[in-house]
Amino acid sequence: MDEITTVFIDEARQQLAEMEAGLLRLEQDPEENDERDYINGIFRAAHTVKGGAGAIECRFIEHFTHDVENLLDSLRNGDLAVSPALATLLLECCDQMASLVEVLAAGQAEPAAEVLRRGQALTERLQQISAAGKPALAPDDAALAKVEVDSDGALNTDSWHISVRFGRDVLRGGTDPLSCIRYLADLGEIIGIETIADAIPPAAEMDPEACYLGFEIRLQTKSSKAEIDDVFKFVRDECELTILPPQSKAADYIRLLRELPEDPMRLGEMLLRCGALTQAEIDRGLSSQYDSATAMPADGEARTPPLGEILIENKVVHRTIVDAAIAKQSQVVEKRAHDAQLIRVHADKLDQLIDLVGELVIAGASANLLAQKSRQSELAEATSVLSRLVENIRDSALQLRMVQIGDSFTRFNRVVRDVAKDLGKEIELVISGAETELDKTVVEKIGDPLMHLVRNSLDHGIEPTALRIERGKSACGRVSLNAYHDSGSVVIEVADDGGGLDRDKIRAKAIEHGLIAATDTLSDKEFYNLIFEPGFSTADKVSKLSGRGVGMDVVRRNIVALRGSIAVASSAGRGTTFTIRLPLTLAIIDGFLVGVDQASYVIPLDSVVECIEKKRLSGDRNFLNLRGEALPFVRLRELFAVPGEPPPRESIVVVQFAGSRAGIVVDELIGEFQTVIKPLGAMFPNLRGIGGSTILGSGEVALILDVAALVRIVSGSEADGLLAHRHGSTFSGSSPQSSVAQLAR
Repeated sequence: MDEITTVFIDEARQQLAEMEAGLLRLEQDPEENDERDYINGIFRAAHTVKGGAGAIECRFIEHFTHDVENLLDSLRNGDLAVSPALATLLLECCDQMASLVEVLAAGQAEPAAEVLRRGQALTERLQQISAAGKPALAPDDAALAKVEVDSDGALNTDSWHISVRFGRDVLRGGTDPLSCIRYLADLGEIIGIETIADAIPPAAEMDPEACYLGFEIRLQTKSSKAEIDDVFKFVRDECELTILPPQSKAADYIRLLRELPEDPMRLGEMLLRCGALTQAEIDRGLSSQYDSATAMPADGEARTPPLGEILIENKVVHRTIVDAAIAKQSQVVEKRAHDAQLIRVHADKLDQLIDLVGELVIAGASANLLAQKSRQSELAEATSVLSRLVENIRDSALQLRMVQIGDSFTRFNRVVRDVAKDLGKEIELVISGAETELDKTVVEKIGDPLMHLVRNSLDHGIEPTALRIERGKSACGRVSLNAYHDSGSVVIEVADDGGGLDRDKIRAKAIEHGLIAATDTLSDKEFYNLIFEPGFSTADKVSKLSGRGVGMDVVRRNIVALRGSIAVASSAGRGTTFTIRLPLTLAIIDGFLVGVDQASYVIPLDSVVECIEKKRLSGDRNFLNLRGEALPFVRLRELFAVPGEPPPRESIVVVQFAGSRAGIVVDELIGEFQTVIKPLGAMFPNLRGIGGSTILGSGEVALILDVAALVRIVSGSEADGLLAHRHGSTFSGSSPQSSVAQLAR
């Protein structure tokens, strides 16, 4: 696959995501002003995909998108009205376009038969709806006299305004843009024309076969809109065309201003080009502006009134159009500044950079260790500076991998819409914390678990509408997605305001499956964690969404694989909340190095609260009094079966996770350490309490402690509780201890 095709695929995926988001907003927010913006954005996305497909000669994408664009054009021109059925059809077309893009990405020459059949069915529906829409014809002179002019919004013009931007390939297709202009002159009198040449590149980059021109035209004619549109029928697919009839509203010109090419045009030029003003009116406004600027007030400071205010005062333009032009200029400046700061980098290159930075961190630690052993102050100072620079490089490289989770959240708008319609429920999705950043690898791998949790909330959590009303709730249910940072971790919450988890039903199902005995006494937390057991489901019947007991155990397994954790809280009649905690990054972290006998361990620095030194702790208790509060602790020497006697004075590292504190008893404190996370590998898949490994400057291996697991163990809130004991998977088994002890030594 060549580079141009790869760029098109990435661009198409982005445009289709924007198109889907626009369709969902269009369906949910049918306000008239916003509706125009949404439709224009959707049309531009489809047009961009079609143009890109034509550039790489991918005909099956180009042809299908052309049919979609025709319908969107009718919608944009007001020939069709927005309806739920139309929005559903366009969303299905968006899915079909995405499928065709994936066909191209897979390197296939043609789509599969099933994809073609689906596309053909959608094309027929598109053509039927387009044929049913009647084009809005311009009124003739008699009807024009009956038009009621809105004094707050109508412009007193008796001419048509035509805005056209020709595509780059018009000349290659054998069409002369000037022939369209000459044809317009046959329909009436062209009383004003402005050539838009902003798209012309520098001479060295210019393609002599490409067209870079556009025109703003004022035309007096008795012809209809359909007849004017026919002038451009041979280039309709290769141009962007807007036709405004006489006596158009100010809102129509505002919309046109927003659609103008994004170039830094001055306000007067923008108003002139869109036909809202004449050159004479602009000249008078500029003259008034100059006179005001040269007039010296008493305080000696010249004040130049804005041109827009002068034009409004002279009553030659409506304030709403000036405001729209100013807003347009602001958008242009902001977008260009934003685009200038962005550069597209392939993800594999970032991964390679992080790997190299990791090796640099290890090499820097080795150099620092050698410098300390040499006892040369100058060398130690040089390596200290090197370590600081390496740390800055590490932080900058990791920041490149950080992405906002908002893109992952946004795609659930479509999921909620479709599932709610299938279930016959009214459900809204509330998103907060979309700007929260975390590692791109985490974002990619958390998508499927989040999808399952959201679908479970829609199916199991939210009650049917009738039942919600009976319980005194609003008819529309709510599912919330929230993300925020906490103690060096990212917390993601999936919550609903449904009926909550049924404790009695969970208990009955657990007994039926042999997970617990009828006499067992479990806390709410232990009951709710039963839903993460394989094959467990409380659904009364199997549906296409749920009921087979497959999914929640996979959700937990996938989250644990990311060194994360998941907890569930529920309240009967009020809803359920799933809380996921994930590390900010899976590559490099700041660690705190501790020692037990000859082995070294790393504790993530973000979870360390403080360190305490104590005389050897009594072996008959596992807690101590820390400033009036009981602090449970765990001895790494006992936990990992490290032989030998502990030293006379031991150190306790106080750590915190999810609001709970615990102590980790070690032999010695070594200090902070930049930790490059290395996986343990397939030989040790079930080690709990260990999150990975790293390489020290001496070349030795140190194990990275899983603080979340250790806190749960020592605080008595082990996620699996009684179930872990029944399945023989508690951390006290001999096999895991032996494996850890061997690794540590």
